[in-house]
Amino acid sequence: MSLPFVQTLPHGIHVIDTGFHRPLFDAAYLIVENGRAAFIDTGTNFAVPRLLAALDALGLPPDAVDLVVPTHVHLDHAGGAGLLMQTLPQARLLVHPRGARHMVDPQALYDGALAVYGQAAMDREYGQLVPVPADRVHSPQDGETVHLAGRPLLFIDTPGHARHHHCIWDARSAGWFTGDTFGLSYRDTDSAAGPFVLPTSSPVQFEPAPLRQSIQRLLATQPRQMYLTHFGAVGDVPRLADLLLAQVDAMVALATALRDAPQRHAALKAGLQAQARERLQQHGVADLHSAVASLALDIELNAQGLGVWLDRATR
Repeated sequence: MSLPFVQTLPHGIHVIDTGFHRPLFDAAYLIVENGRAAFIDTGTNFAVPRLLAALDALGLPPDAVDLVVPTHVHLDHAGGAGLLMQTLPQARLLVHPRGARHMVDPQALYDGALAVYGQAAMDREYGQLVPVPADRVHSPQDGETVHLAGRPLLFIDTPGHARHHHCIWDARSAGWFTGDTFGLSYRDTDSAAGPFVLPTSSPVQFEPAPLRQSIQRLLATQPRQMYLTHFGAVGDVPRLADLLLAQVDAMVALATALRDAPQRHAALKAGLQAQARERLQQHGVADLHSAVASLALDIELNAQGLGVWLDRATR
């Protein structure tokens, strides 16, 4: 495929850079099997032309898409789902049971994001959310398998980042589509040692114990790769899992120590940045400043999410 924003992987999997925020930040995946297709995560409304262009470049008509699968309903993963579904007459939306109502009626989802980001940012980055008709929505249960032209896709419930999160096991490639459960891995943070990974505790449902359990469930299948929304496919899974779990513990320890600190958010953010800088230095990144800078937005969101978790634990 010649599109500059699409990378073709083995096993009929294509990584589409949705263009959200910056290049190589937010991915959607297109799986093709025997002329039928599935999208896993969609990006925002503004990603939809790229998703349809990828489909067209593969010679597939819109009615070849059987499944649209948000890993969870955060807008960088599912914001474009409704608009995309309008163009895909045969597709079903497969969304976690806790997220389904937000796809059918996205007003509360929109209002929550509006309260955080403001109207100008919502217009610029997300646009108006389009509802999905309820009769086109299915919520796979934990352990349910759905087939794409005979290709099994196993859904498991993976809370920790969000309670409306599921991950999808593709036995064909021995890989998980992980959404945000297996963290973030940007190419700016790669080194000679391989990729780096950072947990994401963004607001408002971070729960460290369920997250650890979800990661262990992913590892139980001995995956060869993880397909991350942020960003792309990564291997070397056991090393990355150890790094991820160690950082979850370090983030929790930091937050617990700062529970009653004055200017807590600033202290959390500074502490998370120091942790990331130290680990990136140990990882041997060539340009430490750029690597840390690439994580700035995520560190801000992680600090917010840890603050919400602390307040919820106190209540």
